[in-house]
Parts: sequence; structure tokens; C-alpha cells
Amino acid sequence: MRARWIAAAACATATMAAAAPAAEAKHDRCPRGAGDTTVDVRYGGTSYPVLVYVPDGARRNAPVVLNLHGSSANGPVQMAVSGLREVADDEGFLVAAPSAAIPLAPANPPDPNGSWAWNVPGVPTTAGELPPPTARDDVAFLSRVIDTVVQRLCGDARRVYATGHSGGGRMTSALGCRIADKLAAIAPNAGLRAGRPDPDDPTVPEVEDCEPSRPLPVLTFHGQQDTTNPFTGNGDLRWGYTVPLALQTWARLDGCRRGPSATPVTTNVTRLAYAQCRDGVSVELYRVANGGHTWPGSDGPPHGGGLVTQEIEASRIMWDFFDRYRLRR
Repeated sequence: MRARWIAAAACATATMAAAAPAAEAKHDRCPRGAGDTTVDVRYGGTSYPVLVYVPDGARRNAPVVLNLHGSSANGPVQMAVSGLREVADDEGFLVAAPSAAIPLAPANPPDPNGSWAWNVPGVPTTAGELPPPTARDDVAFLSRVIDTVVQRLCGDARRVYATGHSGGGRMTSALGCRIADKLAAIAPNAGLRAGRPDPDDPTVPEVEDCEPSRPLPVLTFHGQQDTTNPFTGNGDLRWGYTVPLALQTWARLDGCRRGPSATPVTTNVTRLAYAQCRDGVSVELYRVANGGHTWPGSDGPPHGGGLVTQEIEASRIMWDFFDRYRLRR
């Protein structure tokens, strides 16, 4: 497939982060079968069911991809939107798709799995209000999801990655800012942030809100016709500054010395990349000239306004990006 070939070629020219070989699994058995399974994650005195996809033939010490849904959706919807099951079948990684816990207005017709929003630190939900003080701490919860999936399904703690769409992309960005020690790379779609919008000036990020503990590889996709999270930004504290500024800020945080370089990928897609960053990481954006608030290459359910480009497949490109990185221990 052309998109996969292009992504592979782009990855081949990038610098891979130096790391030791993956350690052998310490588990005698992995109590898992292929297909969808549910892992119960205990947090704050409550047990939350988390959908996890296990590909047929997955080995011990398999990589783990955290897959976060957009606002007004849920884990099962995000699995269908992203198409990551099919990529996991080809590449042998686990996919965990938890659901958020802040209730939003249900879809019409209602989804039996609910309509939820993530508690992105210091950021209003799509309902326009800050989460209540009693809302689940989703940074801590998702950190627990990672630990639980790795432990119970024999995942590789050095190869845990995070992606998400829209509100899930904003949540993924917040995880990158706060638990970079647990994530080998992130790839938010239609939701890259580098800290929340500054409450005094939403056109810039609040510097103190994103202080990752290590250089973090970052990949993102964004449509220039996105009207939900506009490429050119807005004055809303739910979104704020532009996507290029978010990318530039991550490049600064990662100590990148070159970029952004622009490479045409397809007729309407351009890859912008920062390079020569600390620890061999990179910061990249696939800019979709005619794209909406959608997941590139998706054939899943409706998940945002505007065109769903089929010129690239975000899920395969992001796995090729993820596969270049692992945490050092």
C-alpha cells in the first residue's frame, strides 16, 4: 500500500533512538487468548473494565498501544475508528482502549458503552466547564491502566505508546507532559498540545504545564479544515494555540536543532519534521490539506466533521514511528 511504503521510507531516513535490546519476558505464561478481552483496572476504590485487543500469536513481552477515544465516545468506538486491531494483527502488539469517566450527552441513538470525556488537567471538557474536583484523575488512572495491562498480559514496559483522537489526543499530550517515563512515544491525532492554553493568553501554551522528564518522540496528524480543533487555533481554553506552535514547543522541549523540514507525502499530505533532537527522538506532523476533524485512513464509524482522507493510513504510519523507540532502563 502506498501510504505504508511512504511511511516506511520516511522512517528509514530518520534517526533511531539508541537503546538496549528488549529484555526477555520474566513470565512463564501469559494468561490471554486472541481477540478482544476485558481487563479490570482498580483505581480509587473502583474497578474499571478496559477493552484490550490481543492479536493472534502475540508473543510475551509484546508492545502496548494505549488508544484513547475522543469526547462523546468510548473505548470500543475508538477501536473501530482507529483500525488498530488490523495493524496489531500484522505487527504483534496489544491495544488497550479504556473509556473516560466524565459523562457527556449521549449520542443519538445512545451507545451502550456510554458517552464520555477525559479529565485533561486544567482544561474544560467539550461541555465548556472544568471537571468537578471529584472527577477521576485520568493521568493517574491511565498510568494504572499501563501498569495493569503490562503485568497481566505480559506486555513490555519499555515499549508502551499512546495515541488518541481529539479529546483523546489532548489527553495523550497531557500524558506525554506528565508520565514520559512510562511512554516510549506518543502520536495524538487532531489533538496535539504541549501544555494547556495559558489562561491569560490562550494563543500560547502555559509553559509550566508541560515539563516532560525526558525527550519524548512525538508524531501527530491534523487536518487543515478541522473546525473542532482548528489547525490555526482559537481563543477557547479547550483548544487555544495553533498546531504548528504545539509542534514547535515539543521540538523545543526535545532540544531539536533542525527543522521543520517539509516533505510532500501525497497530493494533499505534507510531513513536517524536526530532527537532531536529544536522545535521537523526532517531532513530526502529517498535515492534511483537505482533512477534517477525522482519523486519516479510517473506515470506522463517524468520529468528527469534515473529510476522512484516504491518502494515508495514520494507524500504520504511527506504528512504524512507535517501532523506532523504546524506553531505556
